[in-house]
Amino acid sequence: MLRLHAPQVLGALVRRYGHFDTAEDAVQEALLAAAGQWPREGVPANPRGWLIRVASRRLTDALRSEEARARREETARRLEPREPRAAPADDDTLTLLFLCCDPVLPPAARIALTLRAVGGLTTAEIARAFLVPEATVAQRISRAKAKLRAAGADRPFHPPGPQDRDARLASVLQVLYLVFNEGYTATSGPALHRADLAREAIRLTRAVRRLLPHEGTVTGLLALMLLTEARSAARTGPDGELIPLDEQDRTRWDRAAIAEGTALVEEALAEGPPGPYQLQAAIAALHDEATGPDTTDWPQILALYDVLLTTTPDDPMAALGRVVALAMVEGPEAGLAALTALEPRLPHSHRLPAVRAHLLERTGALSAAADAYRTAARATDSLPERRYLQMRAARLDP
Repeated sequence: MLRLHAPQVLGALVRRYGHFDTAEDAVQEALLAAAGQWPREGVPANPRGWLIRVASRRLTDALRSEEARARREETARRLEPREPRAAPADDDTLTLLFLCCDPVLPPAARIALTLRAVGGLTTAEIARAFLVPEATVAQRISRAKAKLRAAGADRPFHPPGPQDRDARLASVLQVLYLVFNEGYTATSGPALHRADLAREAIRLTRAVRRLLPHEGTVTGLLALMLLTEARSAARTGPDGELIPLDEQDRTRWDRAAIAEGTALVEEALAEGPPGPYQLQAAIAALHDEATGPDTTDWPQILALYDVLLTTTPDDPMAALGRVVALAMVEGPEAGLAALTALEPRLPHSHRLPAVRAHLLERTGALSAAADAYRTAARATDSLPERRYLQMRAARLDP
């Protein structure tokens, strides 16, 4: 409940007072107060209003202590509400997301600020999720707020105008997708899947969709997340080992999530020309609908990748996905030929040598396949992926 209200409370404060950085700290204090008080005394009838009142008091107290005495007193008197105000009817979550994902900020700062201000995660929780020191996250958030303050981005607090709305929404969705991807397949560390990050990305994307129900890109992104996350239970074995898609027990896939994601992607495709998220969701739906690798509609998936690459021609991961589909339709030799052309665009990724290894194994070039598996294993920081690739290489050794 607290995470649900956090962005709404922060949005209300920033709209009323400005001072995004100070308001964000005040909201964190109000959330901590609620976490301590509500379990003992019960949740108030209007929890959002309660949080806004407490956060407002914290904010005005902070302003009083930070500013010079004469100016501080004058500012505080001006900012102090003369009488308790009702909680605003407007939900400022989307505006807050636009603020946190301002293109003036680097991607890492956008992610940290979004998870803190909109997701309600603590600095420690964000640090644990991304396996970085807590001080690093705190520094990113602090610098991001300072940059927004210097740019005047938090005042006035309102949604972006039509001229830059699409660009800002694209930034919001990119941040949410980055968070989801890190949750679904962690780039480093001992676990393949960080369920908390994936769930948080889905929760926030649901919130954006509630505010923009007819935006095809938002619907497509939510569908893509649901259809992908639906396979998570079958992706690892009892000891956390990676299980590739073609070997997964598909009875363990989340059928409710697949049904919801499929309905959403159909809705998204009907809402207008498909963008990258809608097309990737359509590909994910075809995988999820198949009962096994042999019944997967690979020609249709290849056709969708061809369309996807017309919308995102510079996306090397989409190109790599097309290589896999091409190999399934025309054979591993065709995939290997296409993979060679892709090498300069993915010089450091472990995924390219991993795909090469699988294709070489299918052609019977077992020694070369083992070498490629080892190359891929050395290039990844994910322990489950490294162990899986090493296991495949060892299995091919004479």
